[in-house]
Amino acid sequence: MSAKKVLLVDDDREFIEANKLVLEGSGYEVFTAYDGEGGKKKALEVKPHVIVLDVMMETNEAGFEVARWLRSEEATAKIPIIMLTGINQEFPLNFDKDEVWLPVDEFFEKPVEPEKLIEALKDKAPVE
Repeated sequence: MSAKKVLLVDDDREFIEANKLVLEGSGYEVFTAYDGEGGKKKALEVKPHVIVLDVMMETNEAGFEVARWLRSEEATAKIPIIMLTGINQEFPLNFDKDEVWLPVDEFFEKPVEPEKLIEALKDKAPVE
């Protein structure tokens, strides 16, 4: 069987490269995008099994908007989303997932340990 596809969407290129290596080493096929618009296009193009999405990219809430857009599109509505962010460090409002404002499956604070991310991915898209 083919590897499970993960889409990393984050404007931090170092974060993307480091996590891409870790995830590929764990058997995932990794695709990347560096902003919200690129993430939406790439999600439609590659149809990943899981999307790992940052919040603060081109705006402080870009990831929230991308998550809501992904849920509104038939082609991406059921793809699990793992949101990673440092927004609670910048704005201590204790954001968490919910059905309307933040429709994601998991919400992790950065920096997230690679093992924690891999465990969340295995839960959403187990590697064969």
